[in-house]
Amino acid sequence: MDRQVTRKAKYSFGIGAFGKDLVVGLTGTFLMFYFTDVLGVAASFVGTLFFVARIWDAINDPVMGMIVDKTKTKWGKFRPWLVIGTIINAVITIILFSDFGLSGTSLYIYVSVFYILWGMTYTMMDVPYWSWLPNLTNDPTEREEVSIIPRVFASLANMIVGTAGLTVVAFFAHHFGGGEQSVGFFIMTVIIAIVFIIAIIITVRNVYEAPTNIDTGITLRFKDIWRILFMNKELLAYIGILVTFFLSIQLLGNVAIYYFSYVAESKALFALYNGVGFVEILALLMFPKLAKWLSREHVFPIAAVSLSIGLIIFLIASYVSPSAVIPVIIGTIFIKTGTGFIMGIITVSIADVIDYSELKFGQRNESVITSTQTFLMKTAMAVAALFTGWGLDLFGYQAGQQQSDFTKNGLRIIMIALPIISVFLSYLIYRFSYHLKGAYIQDVVNVLNVKKRQIK
Repeated sequence: MDRQVTRKAKYSFGIGAFGKDLVVGLTGTFLMFYFTDVLGVAASFVGTLFFVARIWDAINDPVMGMIVDKTKTKWGKFRPWLVIGTIINAVITIILFSDFGLSGTSLYIYVSVFYILWGMTYTMMDVPYWSWLPNLTNDPTEREEVSIIPRVFASLANMIVGTAGLTVVAFFAHHFGGGEQSVGFFIMTVIIAIVFIIAIIITVRNVYEAPTNIDTGITLRFKDIWRILFMNKELLAYIGILVTFFLSIQLLGNVAIYYFSYVAESKALFALYNGVGFVEILALLMFPKLAKWLSREHVFPIAAVSLSIGLIIFLIASYVSPSAVIPVIIGTIFIKTGTGFIMGIITVSIADVIDYSELKFGQRNESVITSTQTFLMKTAMAVAALFTGWGLDLFGYQAGQQQSDFTKNGLRIIMIALPIISVFLSYLIYRFSYHLKGAYIQDVVNVLNVKKRQIK
């Protein structure tokens, strides 16, 4: 069978994921810490802000998807918004990590306004990026291979930011900021923003954008969003899988820096935890072959158990020997193996949901459907931030101070118990409510291919 996507296009698309996930890794890993421990914003306020911002995204993200789907230019419908959104989001990210010396009400207004703008501009580029992926190929086998590449690059970006972030901040703070962490964060953010823009330029120059919608004469309207998103039972199941899984990894991402700083009392272990993140990349690379051998249905529970074992190892070590290196390495291997496999499953599955939607409604609507992924990722970030922010206050967290045993136990609950519960909820939804697997999804693809040949 002829390959539908060139090697150059595959890896150019992946480079775009590397750039944008440098920004996601920066904000997801460090923004809450930057707000609470560098700028001095109350943890409960930050958690509430992150949560409230997602209410707006509930409207903003699907609308952006509709706008992309209706865009018609000589450059395609994905490229223009990807470029525009990237440039604006890069600028907003730099402003977000800028210390203007504000305090009190003005500081709280500043972080609120620019965090909401960050979410909006991120949507502007993330929706067209992931909408482009299902349009690259309609072959299910190749789709599994192609879908993994951007996830590998994204995991690499997150690993680099998490592993080197605090060291880079400390270096720039020492050499250029007189020890001020805010200066270190600002310089690192500028560098990341530049790489982000360059990476997206490589993507838009080297990846072919194919036409998407079968010409049915149907015009997408705002009121159609409800039908597309809520009359599609497979999409609803996919939404459940996504939000519970993303909640699990966002809880881990949000609280890890606090956990290693105050429970393990070693920021070096935080860097080690992120460095062992290369295991997630290996898991993603293994996923296509493993899925062929075992099927996605069998990979998911293995992944959920692996993630849970890793977290249980963390829990035991946090009482027996909090600063021990070996439990962190072993636990992280189990965690990242699980997250890598599940990430592979959900990345491939979004294309299956789009195919199902085209068969059911006669329109692909990639961008509207893909916008749910962007929205749900940010929703998970918000809920995780709400749990983390209010949890820190509830358990008596004091920024930069020695924490009580009560606070440390609270960090253990947020870091370990909640993600285990969340990932198993994700598996149960996948097991019992999501049906686009095996022979069924192959039949969906075959019917669509027959229809397209008839139109030609």
